[in-house]
Amino acid sequence: MTTSRLTREHAANFAGIALGHVRREYPNNLDHSLAEPADARTPSQLHPIFYGSYDWHSCVHGYWMLARLLRRFPDLAAAPDIRALFDAQFVPDKVAAECAYFARPTARGFKRPYGWAWLLKLATELALQSDDRWSRNLAPLAEVIAQRFRDFLPRATYPVRVGTHFNTAFGLRMAADYAENRNDEGLAKLLHETGLRWYSEDRDCAAWGEPSGDDFQSSALIEAECMRRLLPSDAFLPWLDRFLPRLSERQPATLFRPASVSDRADGKIAHLDGLNLSRSWCWRALGDALPADDKRRAIAHEAAQEHLAAGLPHLATHYMGEHWLASFAVLALDDAE
Repeated sequence: MTTSRLTREHAANFAGIALGHVRREYPNNLDHSLAEPADARTPSQLHPIFYGSYDWHSCVHGYWMLARLLRRFPDLAAAPDIRALFDAQFVPDKVAAECAYFARPTARGFKRPYGWAWLLKLATELALQSDDRWSRNLAPLAEVIAQRFRDFLPRATYPVRVGTHFNTAFGLRMAADYAENRNDEGLAKLLHETGLRWYSEDRDCAAWGEPSGDDFQSSALIEAECMRRLLPSDAFLPWLDRFLPRLSERQPATLFRPASVSDRADGKIAHLDGLNLSRSWCWRALGDALPADDKRRAIAHEAAQEHLAAGLPHLATHYMGEHWLASFAVLALDDAE
């Protein structure tokens, strides 16, 4: 059994959602430290590209999703609007202003590592477009973020294993796509070594703490997906055997049960729709990595489909989910790297 894949109908729906919020400035959950009164500025003054979608990181992955949909379906009805948006936003002066924000002393940890991860994922996707102007223009900001990883990872003694923005496995996994696309062997080596340092000895994951009340990632499954991305198959499969030794028995059971969402108008509780979608992404990728004759492959794909069915109907129920969930639906349906 395999999970559903991205369709033209999906793409049209998702593009409409994202085009409706990436330049919607308010409401806005601004993550911004003030060092002096002059620092009190509006989101669009601080971030001339990524000021919409309720917060900076969601805006970044909204742009990533639009770029992915444009590449997959270049004749999509929304394609002219996406191209016009990118032409207006991915320009040198606006990119320079985004870079300048990261140069602020108070922005050292800004959006670490989740926003960093998505910015590199966006840069990777733009590099795959037939028109390379947007990629070339965004490149200075991507390099700022890549350098953030180079500076931070050697100092990060411990991983962060929560199911929210601070999860470090997610950061490594997304940055690996950028390192490969850019043929950046130094960054790829650092990501690989960090993954081994943090996760190589993990065994018999119980996942007893999942889900927490505001998770949108599975700390267990995103770690497994991170190691799948970083390790060659002959090293990853033995690691997975140790990490989830009872997967063939659908254990730990909590990883196989889609999360229940009681209030989609509550931004934190609405995270659980994202948990279902991100679990679907991870389960599909893990299933694809298993040999065709391994019974765990079908089990993982079934879990992916069950979680996708739980999350996919709720992408636009309320703006607390609408501003970000479709990106995770695209990961679940179409992340092929």
